Amino acid sequence: MLPTPLDILILSNGPGEVTTWVKPVVQELRQQLSEDREQVRISVVLAPCPNAMGTEAEIVRSFSEVDRVQEAKQFNRFLLWGQTAENWDWHPQGVVLFLGGDQLFPVLIGKRLGYRIVIYAEWAARWSRWVDGFGVMNAQVRDALPPEHQHKCRIVGDLMSDLQTTSTLDDWEQEIVGFLPGSKAMKLTQGLPYTVAIAAAIQTARPHTQIAIMVAPTLNLSALARYANPVVNPVASRITDITVTVVEPEGDTPYLLTSQGQKIWLWTDYPNHQNLLHCRLCFTTIGASTAELGALAVPMIMMVPVVQIDAMRAWDGLPGLIANLPGMGTLFAIGFNWVSYQFYQRRRQLFAWPNIWAGEEIVPEMVGDFTPQDFAEAAIAYLERPETLAKMRSDLQRVRGEAGAARRLVELVVEVATGTER
Repeated sequence: MLPTPLDILILSNGPGEVTTWVKPVVQELRQQLSEDREQVRISVVLAPCPNAMGTEAEIVRSFSEVDRVQEAKQFNRFLLWGQTAENWDWHPQGVVLFLGGDQLFPVLIGKRLGYRIVIYAEWAARWSRWVDGFGVMNAQVRDALPPEHQHKCRIVGDLMSDLQTTSTLDDWEQEIVGFLPGSKAMKLTQGLPYTVAIAAAIQTARPHTQIAIMVAPTLNLSALARYANPVVNPVASRITDITVTVVEPEGDTPYLLTSQGQKIWLWTDYPNHQNLLHCRLCFTTIGASTAELGALAVPMIMMVPVVQIDAMRAWDGLPGLIANLPGMGTLFAIGFNWVSYQFYQRRRQLFAWPNIWAGEEIVPEMVGDFTPQDFAEAAIAYLERPETLAKMRSDLQRVRGEAGAARRLVELVVEVATGTER
């Protein structure tokens, strides 16, 4: 029997987590537990996030299932001293549910409040000795835990898998190729010039194809366009001679206008899942975007060009310091990247998350000495074979798993709250 009154404290952080994790979970919490706010109270505390838009608290407040929200700027005080900005009270019984941020946070906060702790672990589960339950995305996450703690895990699936779509490749009126070049300078320095050059090559071969860039919420359009300016970004001139300008029509979608007269749409909605679902194919690079596209079952090409092997110098620690030294830094960067690339070629390590989960390459990983024309030709080959795109989409759906992750996660929360977990 559920102990009442009960506090459910959700810890989250960024815009993606708020909209794709918190929203379905709080809806499911109300359905499975109680609509009575005196019996079950849901609070959301946001932690700082480098990708935050600043509107996360406002978004969460729009969820009718949530009773209380605290903004990220007030998080540190709560973490260190247990004090909220509005001096919230707490029921004697409660569960801290982690839905984004650092997994250490729910452990510290849960122990202070005397609440039980449940963590949704997408890629890795940590602090298992002090956590009461893990809702994990797949068996690989569970199996990476020490054997004595694996009984705490429940495979719930991907929370993003509930973003179902009934569209098919044949339903789309337009052929759109999307680009997710990232938000960090180290990716955009090469990623945006490559995007511009690939887009131009695709549109030259297929003028009816629309190109769209998914703009990260932390970037303004002028800042994005500067990465394609060889005066600001010297790497750009090594990749393409095409330049761009930002056009922002009043009341219409902004776009980059290339020096060849082509348009590259700039989609600034975030999260941009509905836009991504309209793409027949997307280009992305190593990182969480491969998981996002995989969860949405959007066909993709993961690209990591190493043509300019001296350009990537954004490493942590000592290698990063040496690579950015005057003079010897360039030689070190070339050598370090060359060794890393040779290691990859020998081991054929998988980098895209859907491939890691599947244990095989179900989406192409183009890592190596590829030109923009090479990437464009690969995309055109897929666009000309819709049956191949359909198979990739089906494989992604298979890896992603069935919908219902939010329901299964809340079932685990109920078991932990009642002390009936395995």
